[in-house]
Amino acid sequence: MEHIIQRKIAIYGKGGIGKSTTTSNLSAALAGKGYRVMQIGCDPKADSTKNLMGGQRIPTVLEQIRQKGDAIKLEDIVFTGFGGVLCVESGGPTPGVGCAGRGIISAFEQLESLDAFAVYRPDIVIYDVLGDVVCGGFAMPIRGGYAREVYIVSSGEMMSLYAANNIATAIRGFGKRGYAKLQGLILNAKNIENERQIVDRAVQEIDTRVIQYIPRSPDIQSAEARGGTVFETLESSPMQAVYSELAEKILSA
Repeated sequence: MEHIIQRKIAIYGKGGIGKSTTTSNLSAALAGKGYRVMQIGCDPKADSTKNLMGGQRIPTVLEQIRQKGDAIKLEDIVFTGFGGVLCVESGGPTPGVGCAGRGIISAFEQLESLDAFAVYRPDIVIYDVLGDVVCGGFAMPIRGGYAREVYIVSSGEMMSLYAANNIATAIRGFGKRGYAKLQGLILNAKNIENERQIVDRAVQEIDTRVIQYIPRSPDIQSAEARGGTVFETLESSPMQAVYSELAEKILSA
């Protein structure tokens, strides 16, 4: 029996921009509001969910397919993290061998064949996707109808905004076919000069909006050093309110 997921969200961004940190804190914030969240890491590094799993790396879908073949079970690839967030990592091929995007496709096919969404019944599914290239498997969340809403994480740095523009162009191309829609940009600040003005100009050109400003904060590094999100590891961090506000804005979008 098919399970109707309330929200299907993809979060894209250039490698190293803080996309996985943003995504895992968002997942924790949503879980804290009572939603059943599934976070699917779509990066060959397979580190999207580690801050929800006590800093531990979980086995990837590709690793488990290689090891277990047809004997693979859902509990081999879906793990429960902080706040009850369901964590999945697609994984990737051995470096230099095979296509990383193909790993995402294989992971999605495996989750479908095991009826993961019907079994776990998440309210919200968040795909955390590397946005340096938006082709092949990296386009799957938006091209394959898995995600309906897309957010881009960017700073005011030129290469980050260049990647954001490329992602937005790809989304527009797929959007014409009734797939996912770009809902906004999440500004993960790097404290560069005139950063907000630079990003405000960029979003006008991209034809989107800044949905949330995330200030640069040592609390993020402190939480990650302890292997968690700010919700789990820091009792009174102002960053909790920032991510909760982001969650509210996404829920009301």
